[in-house]
Amino acid sequence: MRPTVPRLVNILVPVKRSIDYAVKIRVASDGKGVDTNVKHSMNPFDEIAVEEAIRLREKKFTKVDNITAISIGPAKAVDTIRTALAMGADTGIHITTPENAVVEPISVANALKKIIDDKKFDLVIMGKQAIDDDSGSTGGMLAGLLGWSQGSFASKLEVEEGGKVNVTREIDGGLEKIEAKLPMIVTTDLRLNEPRYASLPNIMKAKKKKIETFKPEDLGLDFTPRFETISVSEPPKRQGGGKVESVDELVSKMKEAGVI
Repeated sequence: MRPTVPRLVNILVPVKRSIDYAVKIRVASDGKGVDTNVKHSMNPFDEIAVEEAIRLREKKFTKVDNITAISIGPAKAVDTIRTALAMGADTGIHITTPENAVVEPISVANALKKIIDDKKFDLVIMGKQAIDDDSGSTGGMLAGLLGWSQGSFASKLEVEEGGKVNVTREIDGGLEKIEAKLPMIVTTDLRLNEPRYASLPNIMKAKKKKIETFKPEDLGLDFTPRFETISVSEPPKRQGGGKVESVDELVSKMKEAGVI
């Protein structure tokens, strides 16, 4: 018989509204970003984080009190929160920003810290990175700000008796197993799970679940970017190949190109 966690665990899952993974990215007309007038969806790594939080609650030996999905973004980010609620999260938090506003990782980490301090979460499960900027730094920054343990790139997660957390994480050339105690930050890798599809009844129920809305100033936050994007450009188009008549000519071409 598996041991049970003696106290209830509150889980926070950050979810980001990002450009859908199937969309072909194009540079915006001003050359300072990408075209965002395209289909958006929940960041795939965040879907995995939501799924893992729900699976923890479904395990009888893990006592999860509440799963809260939080998103920082424009009004349409509410749709991303509703998706998490339809998957099985209990409540949502939306920190509003203007359309197309840039919120840097350190600003996200500071916002999450403020929410965690106010609402007393025990475990944060979040995607290891967002597929739009591929920064992969928010989880580490948040752990540093809070002084919490961190299990990054998790491919397996277990919460055991006394709040002990076991994380199997993917590293170069293999797997690493670590142990820590709650509170903790866990960032998810692709092999952690396969996210479920939200059922129609759960989609309808999600419309009635509570979402708290805050402006950055309500929380004493400043999202002013510290960096300025000077320009964004597409990579150069690949040139067509050429034919050679002999091995000697091939070697000569390779020397000209600096390959050998």
